[in-house]
Amino acid sequence: MNARHMLKRHARAVLVLIALACLASVGGALFAQHRFGMEPCPWCILQRILFLAIAVVALLAAALPVGGPGRLSAVLSSVLVAGLGVAGGAAALYQNLVAAKLPSCDMTLADRIVSGLGLDAWQPEVFEVRSSCADAAVSLLGVPFELWSFGLFALITLIAAGLVLAAFMPEPDNM
Repeated sequence: MNARHMLKRHARAVLVLIALACLASVGGALFAQHRFGMEPCPWCILQRILFLAIAVVALLAAALPVGGPGRLSAVLSSVLVAGLGVAGGAAALYQNLVAAKLPSCDMTLADRIVSGLGLDAWQPEVFEVRSSCADAAVSLLGVPFELWSFGLFALITLIAAGLVLAAFMPEPDNM
């Protein structure tokens, strides 16, 4: 059995694992923030929001029925998960390549999105920006934090794309 058939056969479990990975990522960020004082910048907060959005969409997709109209909804949900993964990866790369080197106090796109959603006022312990990108630049095992985030976003995107492709594969013959 090839990888695409495995993805198709275990799509629900894969979607739940994607959601759990996203929730673990946000949990790890919150642990680092509250236990080790690693205060988040606007791009960090935006990545948290994207991970939580992916988790919600992945769990909803996992709950959809497999056959009939549910199949199309599950495929579209997987496409949305992949798209959110690309957006998150772009945010992580931008943070690493550009924002972490800017000491500016200008309102960035990430600042505008975070404040526009109002999540920082609703749940400041999770979504409030508390640092500039330059001040928030830290590494884990020698790798910048945002590149770990990028790696997870890239993996999620590839897996979600695999789910979309697998959904259109014909069923294997049982001969």
